[in-house]
Amino acid sequence: MSGCLISLEGGEGAGKSTVLADLRAHIEARGIVLRVTREPGGTALGESIRDLVLDGSMQDVCAESELLLMFAARAQLVRELIRPALERGDWVLTDRFTDASYAYQGGGRGQPKERIADLERWAADGLRPDLTLLLDLPVEMGRARADKRGVPDRIESEQAEFFDRVRASYRARAEKEPGRFRIIDSSRELAEVRDAACAAIDQFMAARSSAS
Repeated sequence: MSGCLISLEGGEGAGKSTVLADLRAHIEARGIVLRVTREPGGTALGESIRDLVLDGSMQDVCAESELLLMFAARAQLVRELIRPALERGDWVLTDRFTDASYAYQGGGRGQPKERIADLERWAADGLRPDLTLLLDLPVEMGRARADKRGVPDRIESEQAEFFDRVRASYRARAEKEPGRFRIIDSSRELAEVRDAACAAIDQFMAARSSAS
């Protein structure tokens, strides 16, 4: 089976980190060589950019700078980790990818979709996930969960209206690309969310095997 890219998306408090660990174990149990990464991050440069973007003291970062920083980290991740892995036939599971920029920098910050699409073609080398799992839940529920994690970072400190726009953008993208997205209701108990995410992976693998 050739390499593929799977992304996990969702707003604050959606439970991505926990679900990601379960998906990793689920996929590797099937004998697949898997690389797991995150955005922003995954490389030395990307992790440095992550620290900068999420720094709560950097409140004067403009929307354009934030967008470019996210794509600088993504450009490095694609070329250093993701592309080489896919070319080897490995699978890559990433906590966020370009859909996050459409949701956060596009929907949340108001950056034009066309600008993000241009950066996607250039900086992200036109790469799109083969499958995207969107963990979706009401904004207030997600914020309540996130608040339990401790001091919020720069993005977590945004107002509810910002996250309403982020969620709406995610859902709009999922509705536009139903072949790639699977929406998972993450307002449910964690065990149910894990089961739904793993079932989506199994369905994807079955469809991929039958098509090959």
